[in-house]
Formats: sequence, C-alpha cells, structure tokens
Amino acid sequence: MASYFSPFADLENNEPLLRAHNDPVSAQPEPESPTQRPIKGIAILSLSFMLILSLMAIIYNGQPALLPVSLSSENTETASSEKVGPAVVSRGKKEGVSEKISRVGESGISFAWTNDMLRWQRSGFHFQPEKNWMNDPNGPLYYKGFYHLFYQYNPDSAVWGNITWGHAISTDLIHWKYLPISMKPDQWYDINGVWTGSATILPDGKIMMVYTGDTDKFVQVQNLAYPANLSDPLLLDWVKYPGNPVLTPPEGIGAKDFRDPTTAWVGPDGIWRLIIGSKTGTTGISLVYKTKDFKTYELESNLHAVPGTGMWECVDFYPVSITGQNGLDTSAYGSGMKHLLKASLDDNKQDHYALGTYDMTTQTWTPDNPDMDVGLGLRLDYGKYYASKTFFDQNKQRRILWGWVGETDTEADDLLKGWASLQTIPRVVTYDAKTGTNILQWPVKEVESLRTDSREYDNLLLQPGSIINLDIASGAQLDISAEFVVDQEALKLTVGDDVINNCSAAAVRQALGPFGLLVLADESLSELTPIYFYIAKASDGTVKNWFCTDQSRSSKASSVDKQIYGGPVPVLEGEKYSMRLLVDHSIIEAFGQGGRTCITSRIYPTKAINGNAKVFIFNNATDSSVTASVKIWELDSINLSPYIF
Repeated sequence: MASYFSPFADLENNEPLLRAHNDPVSAQPEPESPTQRPIKGIAILSLSFMLILSLMAIIYNGQPALLPVSLSSENTETASSEKVGPAVVSRGKKEGVSEKISRVGESGISFAWTNDMLRWQRSGFHFQPEKNWMNDPNGPLYYKGFYHLFYQYNPDSAVWGNITWGHAISTDLIHWKYLPISMKPDQWYDINGVWTGSATILPDGKIMMVYTGDTDKFVQVQNLAYPANLSDPLLLDWVKYPGNPVLTPPEGIGAKDFRDPTTAWVGPDGIWRLIIGSKTGTTGISLVYKTKDFKTYELESNLHAVPGTGMWECVDFYPVSITGQNGLDTSAYGSGMKHLLKASLDDNKQDHYALGTYDMTTQTWTPDNPDMDVGLGLRLDYGKYYASKTFFDQNKQRRILWGWVGETDTEADDLLKGWASLQTIPRVVTYDAKTGTNILQWPVKEVESLRTDSREYDNLLLQPGSIINLDIASGAQLDISAEFVVDQEALKLTVGDDVINNCSAAAVRQALGPFGLLVLADESLSELTPIYFYIAKASDGTVKNWFCTDQSRSSKASSVDKQIYGGPVPVLEGEKYSMRLLVDHSIIEAFGQGGRTCITSRIYPTKAINGNAKVFIFNNATDSSVTASVKIWELDSINLSPYIF
C-alpha cells in the first residue's frame, strides 16, 4: 500500500541540498545522514514546480582531499586524486589520435573520492579488463564454440599508451574469461601501437586479421596477422605476416589519417574488399581496397564521402535484411537488403550511420536520404559511446554490435581507481521495418540469464509534477522495462511551441513532459540521473518526440562530465512510449522505443551507491498526466576472471 504525504516542509528544512545557491550554508559539506522522513512501500511525492526545479537543477561539488590512501585498503577514508605519482603524458597529436580530456573541478582541485566510491564504480556485468586502460573493440568473431573479443589495452597504466591487444572469450557474450595478450607493439610497423583491426573468416576456415599499426615514424599502416594454430579454439597465438605492412597511406592521404580496416567481403567476382577510414581536408572518406590474398592490395575507389565531417575512424559497412530479423553475412549482396555505412567522427567523438544502397559495380554507396547522410543525421548512440564495431555471428545468425564506453572523469581519477573504460553489452542490430528509416539495437538475449528477483508496477498514475519511489532495495544492477501512456486529451489540447530540440534539463517543465525514470538516485534525491521522454508539439499540430538522459545531478563530484544527452525518437501511432534500461553501477544503457534511439551514460555517484542507489518514476509535465507500467529485474554479476588452463 502506498503512503501519501507532502514532503515540502521536511525536505526544505532538513535537507541542505535544497537551499539556494546564494545561501552561504549551501557551501558547507553535506551531512553524512541528512534527516528525512522514512519512506515505506511506494511513496508518491506530489511536488510543486519549484520543488521539482530544486531537486533536479541544483548541482553541488565535493570538497578537496588531503592525503591519498591505497585502494586495497578496506577502509573508506578519503582517496586523493590530486597526488597520484608523476605527471602522465596523455595520448596526443603526434600519434594522430584523440586525446582524453583531463577535467578538473571548478575549484581546480579534484573531488575527494573515498575508496568505497571508487570501488563501487566498477561494473557488475559489463566487460572491462582486470585493470588499466581499454578502448576500441577489435576483430570480434565466433570460432569453434567461443566468442572472441579483442580490445585495445594498455598493460602498464590506466591511461592511454603502449596499445596492445587484450583478448577475452565467452560462450554466451555475457560471461567472459581473460586470455593472455594476443598482439604486442613489437615491430617497427606497429611499435607505437597495435590499433584497431577486423577479422575476416574465409570459406576454408582461415582467419585474416587486418589491423592498423603506428610505425616508428608515427605513420599509420595496415598489417596482416593470422592464428598460429587454427585447431586451437582459444586462438591464443597470432603470427604477424613477415611482409607487413601490407598497405601504406596512398598519395594525398596524411600519414596520420589512414586507419581502422573493416571486415572484408567477397564479391561475385571472387575478389575480397575492405574499407579504411580517412579524410581529405575536412571531408570524411571511406577508401575501398581489393585483394585476392590479403597480402597485396589495390585501391579501387572511394565508397562514399561527406564534406565537413572530418576524419572517419572505425568505419563499418555491412548488409541489413529488410525482410527478416536474421543478420546477414558481411558478403551478402542482392535484393531484400540495405547496406549500413557507419563512421566514428574523430572531430566530435560520435558514431554516425546511414542506410543506403551499395553498387558493387561502381563500388559506391548512396544514402536513402541525403539530408541524413553519415555524420549529418542518425547516431548509433547519443551518449558516451564511440569506436563501435560489428561482426556476423554465424552461430545464431545475427549481427552483433560492440561499443566502447570511455571515462568522463580525470586521468588522475582513473589512475587512482586503477582502470578506465568499459564495453557496452553486445547489441543485436536489425532493420526497423515500421519506420523504414533506421535500425534497431537491442541487448543480446543472453543478458536475461542474469535476471533474479523482479518487481512489477502496473498502471501507476502520475499527475503533473509527481514522483513515485519504486522502493527497490538496491538499484545498482538492474534491467528495467517501462511503458508510458500520455493523456490523449491533454495532448490534443496542448498548443504547440515549435520547440526543435527538447533534450533540455529534466527540471525544465513543458506541457507534455518530461516523464520517465530516475535511476542511481539516493533517497533524498541529492543525486539522480533522469532518463525521460519529451514531447514537442509544433504550432501546426505535428508532434516530435525526444529521448534523453540528464547527468547534471548524477554526481556531486566536480571534475566529471555532466552532459545532457539525447536525440529524436520516432513514436508511431498506437505505440506506447517505452524504454529499457540496463543499470550497472556507473554505466546506464538506455533503449528508447525498442532500440530506435539509444543513449549510454557514464556517471560517478558519490551518495547513490551500494544500498543507497534507488529508482523513482516521475512526470514533470505541467499539463498532462501519464500512466506507467514498470518491471524491474535485479541482475547478477558475471565475475570476470582469467581463463584457467
């Protein structure tokens, strides 16, 4: 049974976080246990506009630390990110790759992390290395009963550098075992890094891995490697082709603008082709090379180019069936499919894609909608997500997408906790036959094997300006599905305001939104991360929908990124507004409308950790009520560990 009460007086008087910014008391440290009214069951907080605004808009920073402590300690003393050994050189321009932004707080001093906070950031069911830095996924494939994930890895530090290839295996894409490093930067043609590469499985079972190496002169070249023993299902040992490099930058292409080969495909002519990302001036391009043996290549064409999009990294190119749900082998060609071209834009660190038609005769690709070309329209993910890569899972006939989730804290903080970056849960890519304009991304079915206890809430009525505490014991590791029905009469009567982009802060109230979920929130709502829908109605009566994540109050730490992410999401006639969230300590993957729009968030709670991480549902609209149904599963951890030989 829900308990109802008006919290305004108690919260304003007893919770210092609700005081105004100009109140001198607000600058003081927050009490460890603020006095508040206990909440049992499902508590509905009918909040006024000013209270909602206060809850969601005020951001407070932590205080500086004084002394560092070991992360191996069991205490929760303050860990300083100010004093972490000697200065570390970030990845820089001479390598031709992107530098991690090194943030500090408004005061110029990093946040006073405790060991408990730092330990809690490590994920429970997402893949990440045992320690140190990780970035792009490489050459994923399925071979002899195992899924193989290779990834760029620094075995020496939690910041970028000395890039080798880490290696892990799984039988279900969820439970992973670490294997020894598969390739190291030990030759002149890759001494400055074994960078991104892709695997191609030939009809005779051979595996060709083409990867980018950074030479002793900082020139990006393409190299060939292959398994030393194809009878080994673990693919432990790799041989670098003695004739490497097999490709160098062609005339007119910069030495630092030639990287990240795709999986190859074979045409009706029996010739293999692959794409390498590059640029000319500020135009992003995709160079097509053809080969018969993966050792000698010929530049055939530029598959596609988009002016103003800059360097194209981690290009991906593959067919998508428009008649069924199964994935297609990369070499599939003909009717009943479109080809997806994706590029990771080095200038803004976003993964963009478009669907179009591939002409194998001319080796060109034409987007379905030129106004939504690569880099101009659709994104794979509107959050902290980059350098994605797919592979065809011949085991279950599906196209699997991986994405790299970087950190948005400081490098000093990464060194303090001893690791940096995660991979998303693998996603299945299918064509959205209902819209005909986009793909759908959905977590692999296997993640559901982690589900344990569940709770269900049906037909919760959310009046304008209300919040419901869903009374979850711990919101640290969750799989959440939610559906929302908007009051149709209010939708009909609302006058349009011609708002173009409605991914503004969750505290900004409009007639029809925002509404959604608050996750990784502490009970007093001093920290929270809203994931929500906005409905924008134009003056001509047309409706546009937006799916968003607001990180502005996700952490008290002053030195972490707190962006508002989001993008448009089609909601068709007769559809409910729906979202699915995978919550895992410091990462949230959000899927709107069955995966039409996806948002990955990297957050760093300081209060909403351990048993203090809660879940709320809210409606911050001014004119419209919302009816919601929610189902929440707790998820087990995957216990990442080395493979036992």
